[in-house]
Amino acid sequence: MKRRREVEMVASEIRSAIDEVSLLAANLKTDAAQDAVPVSDSVPVQKSVQIPIKPFLSLCDLLVQVLDKIGPTMAVLRQDIRNNIERLEKFHDSDPSVYCDVVEILKKEVNEGNAKKGPTCSKAFVWLNRSLDFTMVLLELLVKDFGRNMEEVVEESYITTLKPWHGWISAAAHKIALKLVPDSRTFVDVLKVKGKDEEEEEEDDDDVLKKDIQKLISLLMPVLEQNMDILREYGLDKLKST
Repeated sequence: MKRRREVEMVASEIRSAIDEVSLLAANLKTDAAQDAVPVSDSVPVQKSVQIPIKPFLSLCDLLVQVLDKIGPTMAVLRQDIRNNIERLEKFHDSDPSVYCDVVEILKKEVNEGNAKKGPTCSKAFVWLNRSLDFTMVLLELLVKDFGRNMEEVVEESYITTLKPWHGWISAAAHKIALKLVPDSRTFVDVLKVKGKDEEEEEEDDDDVLKKDIQKLISLLMPVLEQNMDILREYGLDKLKST
């Protein structure tokens, strides 16, 4: 028991992310469409679907830690994520008993007509989900081949997830920063657990990490799909930056 506790103390960001996304996955509702009710005349929302804000923001914070390991190339994206986390945290702290669920925050801003005006929580939620999507695609590509060129992995992930929503300023900043990515081996090594439990002792470190990444992706994908469904219902899924 003591040994297992020690292993947990040095768990990787990937395993911590698995714990957080498991809490979010528990709130998925397969028959949510049957419970759809209108928030306004044009916005039907799934009343039974909830997005607990604390595990969601904890997951996003772990995302920042993963991106930190890619280095300076992710500096702008990391700062955007931190700003968006802080925006949602501040709103939550204004009335924790009411705004413990992201859907309630979206509902308030949409009903007041403010969701798309200025630096809103709705916009923060949009970009946090897109950043999670970027990270998931990056890990999907990497887990297929840990030896693949890291610059190619980051570029393909960016083109697939973030570039369609970025204006020329953001796209240009990304292109410059892309030259600063580490090699894939360095990135893979820093993602690994700094210790293994009894069941993993006979496994190769790369295999253990691959299993962790695959588990995270399998849990995260349906959560992101649900979140994007909610954004579509609120008409927030097409927002672009400059």
